Amino acid sequence: EAQDLAAGEQSFKKCLPCHAVGEGATNKVGPQLNGLEGRKAGTIPDYSYSDANKNSGLVWSEAVFKEYIQNPMGQMPGTKMAFPGIKNETEINNLWAYLKQFGPDGKIK
Repeated sequence: EAQDLAAGEQSFKKCLPCHAVGEGATNKVGPQLNGLEGRKAGTIPDYSYSDANKNSGLVWSEAVFKEYIQNPMGQMPGTKMAFPGIKNETEINNLWAYLKQFGPDGKIK
């Protein structure tokens, strides 16, 4: 598992230009990603989400994330997330393992 988390942390560097995670994380071009697992899409305070995101009805889970991250604009037409996606299943699994460890307060669960 530790190796997966390390690989996920490396993969998160692709997300870092727009997103933050961990203690002290703040919204950037994209919202901070603390407490992602189980969170309703479009609900981080003080972030201006697209209507597509706010009205998507998505609740972030492993399955939803894994589908979304492959093609964000295809999965949620109208999203502001202009990211080509991650296609490699192992990389997606490692990234999810890394992200889901952070609670809403940014502390590792």
